[in-house]
Amino acid sequence: MVSDASEHPEPSIDDTLDRGRISAPNVTCTGLLTSAPALAAGLIFVILIASGPMERWDYLLAHRWLRNYQPELLWFAQNVLDRVASQAICLPVLCVTAIVLARRRRSWRPIKVALLAEFAFLAGVGGMKVVFARPVTYSREPGFFEGGLIDMGAKGISFPSGHAAESILIFGAAVYLLAHYSAASPRLVRRLRWVVALIALNSVVVSFLLGWHWVSDLLGGLLLGGLLLRLITRWDERGRERQGDAAVGA
Repeated sequence: MVSDASEHPEPSIDDTLDRGRISAPNVTCTGLLTSAPALAAGLIFVILIASGPMERWDYLLAHRWLRNYQPELLWFAQNVLDRVASQAICLPVLCVTAIVLARRRRSWRPIKVALLAEFAFLAGVGGMKVVFARPVTYSREPGFFEGGLIDMGAKGISFPSGHAAESILIFGAAVYLLAHYSAASPRLVRRLRWVVALIALNSVVVSFLLGWHWVSDLLGGLLLGGLLLRLITRWDERGRERQGDAAVGA
């Protein structure tokens, strides 16, 4: 990556590390609830109740609500609202963010974060879908291992919801990169985090109203997406800490 020597270079990544170290964040209730252990525990809990006590509620709540009660909104929900969290939108957003920041910071780390987030989505979310083999709501059978990719194709792998997971994971990774690899103000980062939360909420509500997912699919998707995002960002933070330690020791 070539830069004009006559221009003032932007601060390096290490400049944000306070001489090689990231200050410890304040422990908050939100921080505890979104920590990796808490998200992992929540995901396990959802899996356990989805395979037992919640099956009845999943069955009762699974209807094509819009088709039955507001059919005039069906096209807009399917072709506009539902696609906000699709790979066709969130992946280009993450890629452009990572490439621009990598060029500006002269570092491969933003691109590594983006690649890891997409790999986590394909392998983590996709792998869990295949393992649990849960049919979609159209089958009226909410049990795990009743479907399968081979037997039913995409209609046999509904748990967890991919849109719910990637709304948190992919968009969240883009905001993380802006927060740590750009000069974005804390205020802007907070607003972007709220945007991610609204996108996730939109994904959950639209999928529910369209009747495309069981409720526990949506909860599982949010928790898994948050867990994968937390693991990736923690990996990157540790890498930047090691970079800072090496710079200080040099």
